[in-house]
Amino acid sequence: MQNELTFKHPLLDEKGHVIESGWAHDLILEYNRENINAPIDNIKEWDYYYVGNKSYGFSFSIANIGTLRALSVKFMDFKNKKYYIKNSFFPMVEEKYEMPLDSKGNVEFESENARCRYIRSPETHCIEVKFENFKDGLVIEGNITLTIPETESMVIVVPFDEDPTMFYYNQKINCLHPEGTVKIGDKEYHLSSDDSFAVLDWGRGVWPETSTWYWGSGSGCINGVDFGFNIGYGFGNTSAASENLLIYDGKAHKLDQVEFHIPESSYTDPWTISSSDGRFEMDFIPVLDRHSDTPRDKYRSNQHQVFGKFSGKAVLDDGTVLELSDFMGFAEKVVNSLL
Repeated sequence: MQNELTFKHPLLDEKGHVIESGWAHDLILEYNRENINAPIDNIKEWDYYYVGNKSYGFSFSIANIGTLRALSVKFMDFKNKKYYIKNSFFPMVEEKYEMPLDSKGNVEFESENARCRYIRSPETHCIEVKFENFKDGLVIEGNITLTIPETESMVIVVPFDEDPTMFYYNQKINCLHPEGTVKIGDKEYHLSSDDSFAVLDWGRGVWPETSTWYWGSGSGCINGVDFGFNIGYGFGNTSAASENLLIYDGKAHKLDQVEFHIPESSYTDPWTISSSDGRFEMDFIPVLDRHSDTPRDKYRSNQHQVFGKFSGKAVLDDGTVLELSDFMGFAEKVVNSLL
C-alpha cells in the first residue's frame, strides 16, 4: 500500500498496460498516447481549473472526450446559492486540438460561441475565456493569472480490474494563487490571492462505461502558510496507493484511506469525513450543491459537486496537528452509467 513512484519511465507498456501503479509528487511517468490500446472513442483527456473564494467560484474545463472537443464553464454564486453552467462541443478534425502530454503545455478551445485558452509557463498559468450567452443572454469574459508556487502535487496512477488496457493518470496541484477578473455582463468578480485560491485537475485515461468516484479538494492558508488537501476514492484499483494527500508549505504529506459520510436525507445536510489513519477528520457544512444529471449519447453522468466549509483536524507526517475552521472547499460524488 502507498507505493511511491520514484523514477521516470513510460506510463504504459507496448500492450497498453500500466507498468507501475502508485502515487508520486509530480508527473514523473511519461504519458504515451501512442501506446494506448483502446478505441479513440474511449480515451478521455482533460485539464480543469477551479478558482474561488468564500463568495463565489469559477471552473474551466477543456477536454477531449473521444473525438469530441469540449469546453465547460461554471459559475458558483455561494451567497445567493445559485450556479450556472455552459458547455460547447465540436468534432475534432485537426491535430492542433490534441491535449498536451503533461500539465505544462498550452491548451486552446475555439468554437463559434466560445473561446478559452490556457497559456502556461513554469511560473504562471493564464486562463483566458469568452463565452457568448452564458447567463440570461450575457457574455462571460475573464482573464486570470495563476501563480504557481514551489510545491509538490498529488499524482496517482490507477489500473482497472475490468480490463488491463484501462487506466487513470491524474495530477492535482493545490494552492495556486490567482489574480484577475471575470465579468458576466456588466458585473465584475475579482479574484485575488488575498482571499482566493485555485486547483488544477489534470487527467488522462481509459475507464469502464460505469463508474463512481468521490473527490474533495480545498486550498487556503493556515497560520499564514499555504495549505491544501486532495481526498478521494472509489475509482479503479487503488491497492497500490490512495490519492489522499495534504500539502503544507509546498510539501506533500501522504494519507491512507478516507470516507465521505453523506447523509441520505440531502447532499446539503452536514457531512462528516473520516480517515483510516485518523489524520483527516472533518465536519463538512455544505453551502451549495452544484448538481447536474447529463445524458449524452448512451451515457449518463450524475454529479453532485458540493461546495462548503471544512472544520476539523489534519495531521502532518511529523504529527503536527493543523486545525481547520470554516475552510472553504468542495466534495463530490459522481456516478457514470449507461442509459
